[in-house]
Amino acid sequence: AVVNGPNLNLLGTREPALYGRHTLADIEARLNDVARELRVELEFVQRNGEGALVDYVQSLRQRVAGAVVNAGAYSHTSLALRDAFAAAEIPFVEVHVTNVYAREPERRHSMLAPAAIGVLCGFGAYGYELALRGLVARLAGD
Repeated sequence: AVVNGPNLNLLGTREPALYGRHTLADIEARLNDVARELRVELEFVQRNGEGALVDYVQSLRQRVAGAVVNAGAYSHTSLALRDAFAAAEIPFVEVHVTNVYAREPERRHSMLAPAAIGVLCGFGAYGYELALRGLVARLAGD
């Protein structure tokens, strides 16, 4: 699964100097190409509400092998989302388009990172591809 949180539906138009010009649809199309190469299937979701994200993550239990997650601002605040991943027992890679460690202090801490198998930030839209490749490799035991 590829899980995106609040405001990521605005990628490509929201602060393009910071987040780039790639839309979420562009990222999904590229990830579908990578998924075919890796012989995996993907499903995508984007939700702005924390509760909707928690419900979706819970629905993944025993249905997916892992997830790439850009929880947006919820990365920095949501114990509920971290707990949902833990309860669903889904390994995940956290990804951010920007380098959160070079931004405001409140963005430098992730509630999700301690539960993630890896974290990627600062590579723009390409970070999603790196996260997917890393997740698949880890799940394969590489």
